[in-house]
Amino acid sequence: MEFTAQEKYEFKRLLEDLRSKSGRGTELISLYIPPDKQISDVTAQLRDEHGQASNIKSKLTRTNVQSALESVMARLRLIPRPPPNGVAIFVGAVDVGGNKTDMYSKVLEPPEPIVTYRYHCDSTFLLTPLEDMLADKKTFGLVVLDRREATIGTLKGKQVESLKHLTSSVPGKQRKGGQSSRRFQQLRLIAIHDFYKRIGDSASDAFLSIDRNDLEGILIGGPSPTKEEFVDGEFLHHELQQKILDSLDVSYTDESGLYELVEAAQERLLDLELTQEKLIMRRFMKELVSDKGLASYGEKEVRQNLVMGAVDTLVLSEDLRKTRATIRCTNAGCDYSEETTRTSNSPPPENCPKCGSQLEITDEADIISDLSQMAADSGSDVKIISTDFEEGAQLYRAFGGIAAILRFRTSSV
Repeated sequence: MEFTAQEKYEFKRLLEDLRSKSGRGTELISLYIPPDKQISDVTAQLRDEHGQASNIKSKLTRTNVQSALESVMARLRLIPRPPPNGVAIFVGAVDVGGNKTDMYSKVLEPPEPIVTYRYHCDSTFLLTPLEDMLADKKTFGLVVLDRREATIGTLKGKQVESLKHLTSSVPGKQRKGGQSSRRFQQLRLIAIHDFYKRIGDSASDAFLSIDRNDLEGILIGGPSPTKEEFVDGEFLHHELQQKILDSLDVSYTDESGLYELVEAAQERLLDLELTQEKLIMRRFMKELVSDKGLASYGEKEVRQNLVMGAVDTLVLSEDLRKTRATIRCTNAGCDYSEETTRTSNSPPPENCPKCGSQLEITDEADIISDLSQMAADSGSDVKIISTDFEEGAQLYRAFGGIAAILRFRTSSV
């Protein structure tokens, strides 16, 4: 399944919420049921677990575990058979502070099929199967080399990882006295060939360990004619040789060369999320310094432009942690209401400025969901940008995490 930007963000926030829950001992239950699993078999196991839980010495722990199991079994009575992707259930007494616990329950159908049945009890929920679904599985092999050194790495999602660095014993171009020119050149060519073979063997070891369905391709970087010699010499394993996408000029052959190679391969990696996010941010930055006035940032300005239908692309930082709340007066005879943006540290609403009565929050939504809905209503694209790269971090720090590329200039800019 391909996530939309908003679906991916909401799934990440769900995992974040589940990750924040903790219990005492082994009171939190995580249950993963594949689509082909019989619910009756699961219920039978849970009944057995409920019986075994009666042996727990701590009365509080025993009560919490048995209550969680009863809650799961009650949920399963509403599910005659698992949905197409299976079902994941998280139940348990979570710590809410002040030496108190609260029974928490979450049932969801994941975006990809659950493969393995899992019943897990711990002080935290088991989230690895869901996190694996969210992970960008596209991986690219990276090799940068010249005749002095080489670095082997991978690009997975947005992360560049250096795996191995090699140095050569290839002699310089100046021969020592007493050696014939032909003999020296022959020894030098042998040393270069041996170094290329070492690089090929190391890269093959690294890339063959990656699932062949996840390895999208291999990029080779270096100066000419080194990279061409390496590619043409077929020093990689024959299966990997066929996955070479391109050989590109780069200046560096240490770890920084891996990042340079990713930059040089932008066209090849257009479908990669990282590249798409970088292109959006570059487009925004270009409009920001242009005289056309087609860039907008800050929540107030962007909201105004969304209302006017002026936004072509809404650009949001996935690190935003705010909500949009509707606050109303509790006095039935008063019609005061307002919409405001809040954070987890925001104080409770003050008294009504109109009649002095108490105010209450009647509706509250995640700000990314709120703005994304406004964008959908006006036919705008939405891009949710990570802070894993420089421009993405700048969006959050310098522009408050909310920006837009406009269709036309407005007075809000």
